[in-house]
Amino acid sequence: MTTVVQEFLNTFDCLPDSERLEIALEILKRVMNLDFPPLSNEDLVLNAEAIFLELDKQESDYE
Repeated sequence: MTTVVQEFLNTFDCLPDSERLEIALEILKRVMNLDFPPLSNEDLVLNAEAIFLELDKQESDYE
């Protein structure tokens, strides 16, 4: 991650929720039409695993 990106993220983290939401929506609008390469099966499995692990953690925290 470049220094500029890290600085942007640090600034973003310090903003109030309303401004963070506004920025997030603008970024989503701008990246929506980018041509991303397809995910490999390995990428899909790793992402699914991360999601399920997070859901398990949240579920155990809730109990």
